[in-house]
Amino acid sequence: MQIHTPDWVKHAVFYQIFPDRFAKSTQPHKRLLNNAQWEDWDSFPTLQGYKGGDLWGIIEQLDYIQSLGVNAIYFTPIFQSASNHRYHTHDYYQIDPLLGGNTAFKELLDAAHERNIKIVLDGVFNHASRGIFFFHDILENGPHSPWVDWFKIQGWPLAPYTGDAPANYESWADIRSLPVFNHDNPEVREYIMEIAEYWVLVGIDGWRLDVPFEIKTPGFWQEFRDRVKAINPDAYIVGEVWGDSRQWLDGKQFDGVMNYLFTGPTIAFTAGNRVNLEMVKGRDYEVFPPLFANEYAQKIEDLLNLYPWEIQLTQLNLLASHDTARLITIADGDVATVKLATLLLLTFPGAPSIYYGDEVGLPGGLDPDCRRGFPLQTSWNLELLELHRELINLRHQYIALRIGSYEVIYAEKTLFVFARSWENEELMIAVNVGEESVTASFDGGNLECKPQNLLFGNGEIRWDNENISLNIPARSGCVFG
Repeated sequence: MQIHTPDWVKHAVFYQIFPDRFAKSTQPHKRLLNNAQWEDWDSFPTLQGYKGGDLWGIIEQLDYIQSLGVNAIYFTPIFQSASNHRYHTHDYYQIDPLLGGNTAFKELLDAAHERNIKIVLDGVFNHASRGIFFFHDILENGPHSPWVDWFKIQGWPLAPYTGDAPANYESWADIRSLPVFNHDNPEVREYIMEIAEYWVLVGIDGWRLDVPFEIKTPGFWQEFRDRVKAINPDAYIVGEVWGDSRQWLDGKQFDGVMNYLFTGPTIAFTAGNRVNLEMVKGRDYEVFPPLFANEYAQKIEDLLNLYPWEIQLTQLNLLASHDTARLITIADGDVATVKLATLLLLTFPGAPSIYYGDEVGLPGGLDPDCRRGFPLQTSWNLELLELHRELINLRHQYIALRIGSYEVIYAEKTLFVFARSWENEELMIAVNVGEESVTASFDGGNLECKPQNLLFGNGEIRWDNENISLNIPARSGCVFG
């Protein structure tokens, strides 16, 4: 079977935004709430407080986003919800009024598309919230509700708010505020399919699917893909699956997943023994123990052999997200780790995703701390910002970094060297994660163009016929072309 994935994703650099925390609009807009009690923007985020970021604020920051070289945005949920992260959906057809409602979203979609920036929304289709109309009707009318079969009711009475009695309905991770849909009910299935179609018709460019592995109904995701792609064959469908995703990446379901199988080893290699284990507790990716270059190479080659190449090119690669601590905090403040990992991220096949604020060194521990307000310019790490801009620009400049083949050339101790090649374009990337500079000689016979111009970073290269001599400073990386 010929697998087809959206071409634009292969050339995309994503920016992940948590809308309550990115930007507040400074312009006057008609709002439902004019004197809302927001949490202080720079204080530590709480589980239930809002900081008042909105979609108009994001529109005002599109110049900044574009200046990074970003050409796609993935938003965590923006539908009406009674939580700051909006994974508790109340109404899938309404953008949350705190974010500016459907009007602000339409403005944002148009403004982004004018700049050739794609928009991907978060689809939370496994569970809804206690506040969604259908479940609320059950809470009001018990077994008499016509919507009883839309959820997995196990007995009466339901106990949605108190832990003293059994909940009597299935909820995600046993969180009572998140009742799970009954996807085996054809009406529920149709309801979800129509939501997916509706927003693609409105103009979004794809869906990121929350915990899709929880939906076990046969054929569900195949139908989802068929119906979304019937409207827009280039819509991106990316699932949140943290491990081996072969069962969803068969070309009939998702175009890619959030590639935590890249994240884990990349952090283990670049951060090494700096990893603060408290910051990775309970997360489904392996960032410890530290990896040497040869072990990292093995993990990367295993990953690249796991899925078809057409799928590899549309994986969503990341170093952090709203579900993890931020890399700079995992690495105990070590900026070099962030630089090394970002170099590996932006030279890897698939679409890189930058979590808002990572590009300016925003710290943050496990949820909710990883969802801080975007910092004021006075707190930006300008060196990291420049690094992101430079590497994103390099990625856009060289097609080999986007769709070229990936070949490990040398991996010993702390030095990892690989090549990206496309037709007559060839780049060599070298990363030294060690505390001392490294000199190495090895055979470069597979490289036809003999890359020797330094395009990024610091390092020295010498060619002697087919033999390469490299010198790479401590804790640094470079790109030769």
